Amino acid sequence: MTRKNVTVKAITKREENPIAMLVQIANKFESRIYFESDNRHINAKSMMGMMTLALYDDEEVVVSAEGADEADAVDALETYLLDR
Repeated sequence: MTRKNVTVKAITKREENPIAMLVQIANKFESRIYFESDNRHINAKSMMGMMTLALYDDEEVVVSAEGADEADAVDALETYLLDR
């Protein structure tokens, strides 16, 4: 399992629905991917689940993944959240 703490940057400067983009990115990977925030464990591939996750600039979340491409999945989501 790969886990990484990520501090969200520039999420408010993204397209209209950054959550939809996060779900699209997550669905490109085979691994099981989760966001953890405020004692919640949310499936990153679930639009309904991710819609319950309110992301704000400077908020810290944990991105975790388990599977064949887990490191790539976590890196891709981190890159999006950090606006690199």
